[in-house]
Amino acid sequence: MALIITDECINCDVCEPECPNEAIAPGEEIYEIDPNKCTECVGHYDTPQCVEVCPVDCIPKDPDHVETEDQLMEKYKKLTA
Repeated sequence: MALIITDECINCDVCEPECPNEAIAPGEEIYEIDPNKCTECVGHYDTPQCVEVCPVDCIPKDPDHVETEDQLMEKYKKLTA
């Protein structure tokens, strides 16, 4: 399952450099996560790094992009191949 940044985002800029897949980028109003690049840090870290550093807790799982741990690992392998 990819993550999503909600409108509670305060644009503090701490999440973008933490993403090992470069899935986070500035959007028109708030930061956005590309679900095609987000692996919830599977393959890189034990926990999603953006969630770890977010000061307002605005990065939940995206219900529109449900993926299993195995699917996230396959995505990681494709992104890092």
